[in-house]
Amino acid sequence: MSDGLLNAPTSLLFGAVAIIGVGVALTRARSDLDDRAAPMAGLVAAFVFAAQMINFPVLPGVSGHLLGGALAAILAGPWVGALCVSIVLVVQAFLFADGGLTMLGANITNMALIGTALGYLVALAMRPIAARGRSGLMATAFVAGFVNTVAASLGFVLEYAIGGAAGYSVVTAALAMVGVHSLIGLGEGIITALTVGAVAGARPDLIHLLRRRRPLADDAAGEATMEGTS
Repeated sequence: MSDGLLNAPTSLLFGAVAIIGVGVALTRARSDLDDRAAPMAGLVAAFVFAAQMINFPVLPGVSGHLLGGALAAILAGPWVGALCVSIVLVVQAFLFADGGLTMLGANITNMALIGTALGYLVALAMRPIAARGRSGLMATAFVAGFVNTVAASLGFVLEYAIGGAAGYSVVTAALAMVGVHSLIGLGEGIITALTVGAVAGARPDLIHLLRRRRPLADDAAGEATMEGTS
């Protein structure tokens, strides 16, 4: 989103939403950043940054690029994923003038928070399918990537309905954004599926979505055993 699409109060509002959301993600991400996840987070951020610089055509005169929220969440977890996309957006805005500075909060809200969260929730709901094998995992990644992109566009529609400043009606903006991003979502889904599938082929243990924490009952049993032997 470039400068001028939203009025100042709306820009400030979603700037605050972005700050709060990133703050929560910073706090919650600590539990996910172990020896395996920390390097993965760096690689994911670098990949999303590079991939966002490459556009692919979706219609004559219309192109799209990877958002990366669902991809980052599947590989590194939703909290770390949100931080990865946020960092990419900040770097792009300040160093490459890609996205308006006044729209940075709204862009983070849409792409790093809303898109990542809903994409991961879809992946989480489909985890039984993903756990069946590589093809199930790739199908899950495709759907999550598609939902991630459409959800991010709906975030913009909400923001525009609150304080749009571009002179278009909300209906026109909604039809244009959701229509185009539904097509972009197909590309996002394909890239997400191929990338997750490649990681699964080499190191499936690094995929956050496939990890399962030990049940609390098992933890309690383990602690009781340790106490009994001490």
